[in-house]
Amino acid sequence: QVQLVESGGGLVQAGGSLRLSCAASGISFSINSMGWYRQVPGKQRELVAVITRLGITNYADSVKGRFTISRDNTKSTVYLQMNTLKPEDTAVYTCNAVDQSGSVLSWGQGTQVTVSS
Repeated sequence: QVQLVESGGGLVQAGGSLRLSCAASGISFSINSMGWYRQVPGKQRELVAVITRLGITNYADSVKGRFTISRDNTKSTVYLQMNTLKPEDTAVYTCNAVDQSGSVLSWGQGTQVTVSS
């Protein structure tokens, strides 16, 4: 079983930066990819960024050039560096872990990111 714990959310002014962390514990060797998603009330959860064990990344168009996902396999931790934040980035950010078959192993509890204008 994999457990995920996020940290790093908070309140920031537009144009500012935040770094989110997602630490995995448990059977972390089974993790292939880890991703960050976000959701605002009344809307569907959307993919923000994902990174595979080999470091291949993919980003939502809305965050390309501003957000960077990275991963430390030795610590079973994935990071999301968010720069040039905009009010529309305000959401609850949640990480997940996926195994090689594409099955979701676990979701984190979520962390609130609020960007003020």
